Amino acid sequence: MARHEGLLIAQNKKAGHDYTIEDTFEAGVVLQGTEIKAIRARRVNLKDSFARVQNGEVFLHNMHISHYEQGNRYNHDPLRTRKLLLHKKEISKLIGVSKESGYALVPLKLYIKNGFAKVLLGVGKGKKKYDKREDLKRKTAKREIEKAFRERQKM
Repeated sequence: MARHEGLLIAQNKKAGHDYTIEDTFEAGVVLQGTEIKAIRARRVNLKDSFARVQNGEVFLHNMHISHYEQGNRYNHDPLRTRKLLLHKKEISKLIGVSKESGYALVPLKLYIKNGFAKVLLGVGKGKKKYDKREDLKRKTAKREIEKAFRERQKM
Protein backbone atom coordinates (compact mmCIF):
# COMPACT_ATOMS: atom_id res chain seq x y z
CA MET A 1 0.00 0.00 0.00
CA ALA A 2 1.47 3.33 -1.04
CA ARG A 3 1.15 6.16 1.49
CA HIS A 4 0.83 9.72 0.34
CA GLU A 5 2.51 12.63 2.08
CA GLY A 6 1.47 15.92 0.59
CA LEU A 7 -1.14 18.60 0.17
CA LEU A 8 -4.50 16.91 -0.51
CA ILE A 9 -6.29 18.58 -3.44
CA ALA A 10 -9.21 16.26 -4.26
CA GLN A 11 -10.60 12.98 -3.00
CA ASN A 12 -12.91 10.42 -4.62
CA LYS A 13 -15.24 9.59 -1.71
CA LYS A 14 -17.57 7.51 -3.87
CA ALA A 15 -14.77 5.06 -4.72
CA GLY A 16 -14.87 3.50 -1.25
CA HIS A 17 -18.63 3.04 -1.58
CA ASP A 18 -18.57 1.47 -5.05
CA TYR A 19 -15.34 -0.58 -4.83
CA THR A 20 -13.41 -2.74 -2.41
CA ILE A 21 -9.90 -1.30 -2.75
CA GLU A 22 -7.30 -4.08 -2.70
CA ASP A 23 -4.07 -2.27 -3.61
CA THR A 24 -2.89 1.28 -4.29
CA PHE A 25 -0.22 2.86 -6.47
CA GLU A 26 1.16 6.40 -6.50
CA ALA A 27 1.41 7.84 -10.00
CA GLY A 28 2.61 11.14 -11.39
CA VAL A 29 0.34 12.99 -13.83
CA VAL A 30 1.47 14.56 -17.11
CA LEU A 31 -0.10 18.03 -17.14
CA GLN A 32 -0.13 21.19 -19.27
CA GLY A 33 0.81 24.59 -17.86
CA THR A 34 -2.65 25.86 -16.99
CA GLU A 35 -3.72 22.50 -15.55
CA ILE A 36 -1.28 22.56 -12.64
CA LYS A 37 -2.34 26.11 -11.82
CA ALA A 38 -6.01 25.06 -11.77
CA ILE A 39 -5.08 22.05 -9.58
CA ARG A 40 -3.27 24.30 -7.10
CA ALA A 41 -6.47 26.40 -7.01
CA ARG A 42 -8.34 23.13 -6.16
CA ARG A 43 -10.55 23.25 -9.25
CA VAL A 44 -10.57 19.45 -9.76
CA ASN A 45 -13.23 16.73 -9.69
CA LEU A 46 -12.39 12.99 -9.54
CA LYS A 47 -15.96 11.72 -9.25
CA ASP A 48 -16.44 9.91 -12.58
CA SER A 49 -12.78 9.35 -13.42
CA PHE A 50 -11.08 6.03 -14.09
CA ALA A 51 -7.74 4.75 -15.36
CA ARG A 52 -7.10 2.38 -18.24
CA VAL A 53 -3.99 0.60 -19.53
CA GLN A 54 -3.42 1.15 -23.27
CA ASN A 55 -0.35 0.06 -25.24
CA GLY A 56 1.72 -0.48 -22.09
CA GLU A 57 0.89 2.98 -20.69
CA VAL A 58 -1.68 4.07 -18.11
CA PHE A 59 -4.11 6.89 -18.90
CA LEU A 60 -6.54 8.74 -16.65
CA HIS A 61 -9.95 9.44 -18.21
CA ASN A 62 -12.74 11.86 -17.16
CA MET A 63 -10.80 13.74 -14.47
CA HIS A 64 -12.29 17.22 -14.69
CA ILE A 65 -9.83 20.09 -14.22
CA SER A 66 -11.65 23.41 -14.64
CA HIS A 67 -10.25 26.20 -16.81
CA TYR A 68 -7.63 28.42 -15.21
CA GLU A 69 -9.13 31.90 -15.04
CA GLN A 70 -5.99 33.76 -16.17
CA GLY A 71 -5.26 31.14 -18.85
CA ASN A 72 -6.72 33.06 -21.86
CA ARG A 73 -6.34 31.20 -25.19
CA TYR A 74 -3.76 28.76 -23.79
CA ASN A 75 -6.30 27.05 -21.54
CA HIS A 76 -6.64 23.28 -21.56
CA ASP A 77 -9.52 20.94 -22.35
CA PRO A 78 -11.13 20.17 -18.94
CA LEU A 79 -11.81 16.46 -19.65
CA ARG A 80 -8.78 15.52 -21.73
CA THR A 81 -7.14 12.12 -21.21
CA ARG A 82 -3.98 12.45 -19.11
CA LYS A 83 -1.03 10.08 -19.02
CA LEU A 84 0.02 8.62 -15.66
CA LEU A 85 3.66 8.03 -14.82
CA LEU A 86 4.40 4.66 -13.23
CA HIS A 87 7.33 2.24 -13.12
CA LYS A 88 7.33 -0.64 -15.63
CA LYS A 89 6.82 -3.25 -12.89
CA GLU A 90 3.80 -1.37 -11.57
CA ILE A 91 2.32 -1.09 -15.07
CA SER A 92 2.77 -4.83 -15.66
CA LYS A 93 0.95 -5.54 -12.36
CA LEU A 94 -1.87 -3.23 -13.45
CA ILE A 95 -2.09 -4.95 -16.85
CA GLY A 96 -2.56 -8.31 -15.10
CA VAL A 97 -5.19 -6.97 -12.72
CA SER A 98 -7.12 -4.96 -15.31
CA LYS A 99 -7.60 -8.07 -17.48
CA GLU A 100 -9.43 -9.80 -14.62
CA SER A 101 -13.19 -9.43 -14.65
CA GLY A 102 -14.74 -7.11 -12.07
CA TYR A 103 -11.60 -5.05 -11.37
CA ALA A 104 -11.20 -1.34 -12.10
CA LEU A 105 -8.42 1.23 -11.73
CA VAL A 106 -9.92 4.08 -9.71
CA PRO A 107 -8.22 7.36 -8.73
CA LEU A 108 -8.71 7.78 -4.96
CA LYS A 109 -6.87 11.03 -4.22
CA LEU A 110 -5.10 13.84 -6.03
CA TYR A 111 -2.38 15.63 -4.08
CA ILE A 112 0.76 17.69 -4.52
CA LYS A 113 3.98 16.10 -3.28
CA ASN A 114 7.33 17.90 -3.60
CA GLY A 115 5.80 20.30 -6.12
CA PHE A 116 4.43 17.56 -8.40
CA ALA A 117 0.80 16.48 -8.86
CA LYS A 118 0.31 12.85 -7.86
CA VAL A 119 -2.68 10.51 -8.06
CA LEU A 120 -3.29 7.65 -5.63
CA LEU A 121 -4.61 4.94 -7.94
CA GLY A 122 -6.59 2.12 -6.35
CA VAL A 123 -7.19 -1.35 -7.73
CA GLY A 124 -10.81 -1.95 -6.82
CA LYS A 125 -13.22 -4.83 -7.18
CA GLY A 126 -16.75 -3.62 -7.87
CA LYS A 127 -19.19 -4.10 -5.01
CA LYS A 128 -22.57 -5.68 -5.53
CA LYS A 129 -25.70 -3.95 -4.25
CA TYR A 130 -25.98 -6.28 -1.25
CA ASP A 131 -22.32 -5.59 -0.31
CA LYS A 132 -23.06 -1.85 -0.27
CA ARG A 133 -26.11 -2.42 1.95
CA GLU A 134 -24.05 -4.61 4.29
CA ASP A 135 -21.36 -1.92 4.58
CA LEU A 136 -24.00 0.71 5.31
CA LYS A 137 -25.53 -1.47 8.07
CA ARG A 138 -22.10 -2.08 9.61
CA LYS A 139 -21.27 1.65 9.50
CA THR A 140 -24.61 2.63 11.08
CA ALA A 141 -24.25 0.04 13.85
CA LYS A 142 -20.71 1.23 14.63
CA ARG A 143 -21.88 4.85 14.76
CA GLU A 144 -24.74 3.97 17.14
CA ILE A 145 -22.39 2.03 19.45
CA GLU A 146 -19.96 4.97 19.58
CA LYS A 147 -22.85 7.38 20.26
CA ALA A 148 -24.12 5.19 23.13
CA PHE A 149 -20.59 4.96 24.54
CA ARG A 150 -20.20 8.77 24.46
CA GLU A 151 -23.59 9.21 26.17
CA ARG A 152 -22.52 6.77 28.87
CA GLN A 153 -19.25 8.65 29.47
CA LYS A 154 -21.12 11.93 30.01
CA MET A 155 -23.05 10.44 32.98
